Amino acid sequence: MTYCVGMLLDAGLVFLSDSRTNAGVDHINTFRKMSVFERPGERVLVLMGAGNLAITQTLVNLLRERLAAEGPNLYSVPNLFEAARHIGDCLREVHARDAEALNEFGIEFNPSFILGGQILGDIPRLFQIYSAGNFIEATRDTPYFQIGEAKYGKPIIDRVIRPETRLDEAAKCALISMDSTIRSNLSVGLPLDLLIMKTNALRVESHTRIDADNAYFDMIRSRWGESLREAFHALPSPEWVPSAD
Repeated sequence: MTYCVGMLLDAGLVFLSDSRTNAGVDHINTFRKMSVFERPGERVLVLMGAGNLAITQTLVNLLRERLAAEGPNLYSVPNLFEAARHIGDCLREVHARDAEALNEFGIEFNPSFILGGQILGDIPRLFQIYSAGNFIEATRDTPYFQIGEAKYGKPIIDRVIRPETRLDEAAKCALISMDSTIRSNLSVGLPLDLLIMKTNALRVESHTRIDADNAYFDMIRSRWGESLREAFHALPSPEWVPSAD
């Protein structure tokens, strides 16, 4: 299992992914779920994948192979919509080749992806791509997407993230969302990849690898838990429930 979140804001985009994979409690490994396709000043595309690791890696490798081939690729498409279409086409190609064989071994073809970024001449955009190769685009009403183990980190994002949210605030929210997920699901874990890009910068603003020694994330984990407990105790108890005192 994994957890990835992408946020589309007026100021830019924020991406966060974990790197834990497992095939049972005795077989846990670390693999990056985030891939970056960048030509500074011309385009930046960020792709995060969840689901069967062999499938998501095959898709990313196919996309990189296409960069040197004739025909559409992530360095030649004119906008993010066409990039999402290209990824969907490549994903259907992987499905046509591998899905039947995987099914014979009881392995479901179930990848999902978040694609976001900006290409010169277009606005920043964010897409969620499903296993069938179809996709949806983020809007001002729904300015973020999650894939993988999404349920634990969703409440904080729903309460905080708006299109006008600052990038630093959005990054903080994403990290709290990730902490909530890690605490509730052992199959999601460190290290993390946090990437930030500003609107119209057409380059990666920062790409941070967060491990167990990261002082800021350690502070987030501690202070967020303390703040929740303080807020809980500050709320009045329901009057109709008898007190134990």
